[in-house]
Amino acid sequence: MNYNEEYKSKLCTADEAVKVIKSGDIVDYGTFANQVVELDKALAKRKPELKDVYIRSAARVYGPPMIVLSDPQRESFIYNSGHFTLIDRRVQDYGLCYFLPILFRECPSYTNYTRCDVAMITVTPMDEHGYFNFGLSNTFTRAVIDIAKKVIVEVNPKMPRVPGGNNECVHISEVDLIVEADWNVPPIPEIPMSEVDQKIAMLIMNELEDGACIQLGIGGMPNALGKLIAQSDLKDLGAHTEMLCDAYLDMWEAGKLTGKRKNIDKGKMVFTFALGSKKLYDFLHNNPSVASYSVDYTNYPHIIAQNDKVISINGALEVDLFSQVASESTGSRQISGTGGQVDFVEGAYLSKGGKAFLCLPSTYKDKNGELHSRIKPTLSPGTIVTTPRAMVMYLVTENGIANLKCKSTWERAEALIGLAHPNFQEELIKEAEKMKIWTKSNKKPTASQAAS
Repeated sequence: MNYNEEYKSKLCTADEAVKVIKSGDIVDYGTFANQVVELDKALAKRKPELKDVYIRSAARVYGPPMIVLSDPQRESFIYNSGHFTLIDRRVQDYGLCYFLPILFRECPSYTNYTRCDVAMITVTPMDEHGYFNFGLSNTFTRAVIDIAKKVIVEVNPKMPRVPGGNNECVHISEVDLIVEADWNVPPIPEIPMSEVDQKIAMLIMNELEDGACIQLGIGGMPNALGKLIAQSDLKDLGAHTEMLCDAYLDMWEAGKLTGKRKNIDKGKMVFTFALGSKKLYDFLHNNPSVASYSVDYTNYPHIIAQNDKVISINGALEVDLFSQVASESTGSRQISGTGGQVDFVEGAYLSKGGKAFLCLPSTYKDKNGELHSRIKPTLSPGTIVTTPRAMVMYLVTENGIANLKCKSTWERAEALIGLAHPNFQEELIKEAEKMKIWTKSNKKPTASQAAS
């Protein structure tokens, strides 16, 4: 087969490619760094002739989609995201983005309940065998392609070619149209670590052992932890995560991340998408020490648990005295998404010697500088529960660590109040009494007592 000839026959401009899209179609834009750019611009130009085109995506990193900017009245396009970034949140604030609630590991199976008329995905250049690699974002791309009526790839030579794993590529025989592009894959600025991030990271460092398999969420605290691990005497750590970030690169460069003690994918950093610096992206290109998998592999709890000593570390926004954890919304305002938090909380718990940590600063300041507690009697009205209380294992603030497994409501309340800022503890005790989750034997614990 002469793949170069087939390539030429399918090559067209972005304007020509989007002509296959009709009113009422469902169009998949890709996820994270694999969302299309030139095809988005071309589709926006068709606003006058299209109606009710449903756009599906997740975690926008390239600026607001042009289809949104071209159609503020939502007459032609309706934009939906399964995970919000800062960009998605800002678009949502103008009423131009809607959230798709998902359980990340289930996404490939959602193809049983939806359709895709046109899949548009950013890929690497074709290799000599006719394959386009998905690069930085594997997720559920393969499953979308499998049900799409039309597949358009936006070929970008600046997208790193990332080894699999599984489901990391698509063959030219499965592609209908090819568009060439040449834009820079945007690096994600490193979130600066605060003093609180460093305190929380130090507490978790005390829980790590040689041979632990690490999953990190996004934020300043994972960055702090990666740097602390790099400076520690820990050895033979592994990586099995949904997101690969620069913290893993710090650990790898320091010789801490070998994967030698993993039970599966030994020696490999396993992930389903990557976001970080250009240095990270350059590291991933054609690197046999990494493996990109679809999300139904990376995030499935019973696969996660096949490795021993899985350490899952994720952030939260708010927790109530019943230990319900909110990590994706503040009131009714969507901030991010469920992501893989519940997947890895469960996977780490099932792992031999595993631990799942949900971390948050004990306080925040509002726009007027007033201090508020992130540990509340009940969640703020409209706030979405991400991790149910029955699943929560460890909760961490800068004031300590509390293991909530096999704890009653009054024991949880006591432990959580011990993790709260001292300024709010007395009021939280009063509220716990009103809610009948405080006993006469309860005491206001110190941070050290909470950690025990």
